[in-house]
Amino acid sequence: MFAFRSFFRAGRALAPFAHFRHLHSCTIQVLRAPNVQNSANLVFRLCSTQPLEVDASTFEKACDETLESLTEYFEQIVEEADNLKTADVAYTSGVLTVNLGPEYGTYVINRQSPNRQIWLSSPVSGPKRYDFVVRDQSWVYKHDGRTLHRLLQDEISRIVKIDVNFADCSYGKL
Repeated sequence: MFAFRSFFRAGRALAPFAHFRHLHSCTIQVLRAPNVQNSANLVFRLCSTQPLEVDASTFEKACDETLESLTEYFEQIVEEADNLKTADVAYTSGVLTVNLGPEYGTYVINRQSPNRQIWLSSPVSGPKRYDFVVRDQSWVYKHDGRTLHRLLQDEISRIVKIDVNFADCSYGKL
C-alpha cells in the first residue's frame, strides 16, 4: 500500500503516480485514510490487474471447454431467435464463427495458444483479447475488466431480443 498526499488542484490528484506509467496493467484505488477530515490526505493502492501466467494445460482445458460451450449455446440461440433465420454457427480447429446474417454481422471467437488468449472479433464492439484469470476462472479483457461472457451477454441479448444467459456457459462469469 502506498500513501501519498494530493491536493486535487488542476486535475493533479494522481500526479504522484506519474512514475508508474510503465505499469500498463495496473489500477489505482483511492481510499480515504482513517480519521482524515479533508480530501488532501488519501491512501492510494496500486493494484495489478495483470492475470497470473496460466500454464499451458490449464489454458487448453479452459479454452476447449469455453469454445465448445459457447458453440452449443450459440446454436441454441440461433434456433430460438425468430430474427436469425439465416444465421449459422461453425466451430472448427479452435475457431468459432457465428454469422448472424447481413443485418447483424459475424462474431469470430478463436484461441491464440502462443499468447494463451481467446480473441474476439465483434461486429458491435470490435476486436478484443481475453486472458484467462485462474483466480476468477474467467476470461477477462484487461483494458476494461469485463469478461468475455459479459460482453456476449450484453451484445447478443440486444440483437436476438430473447433472454440469453451466457453465465450458464463454461467459465461464464458475468
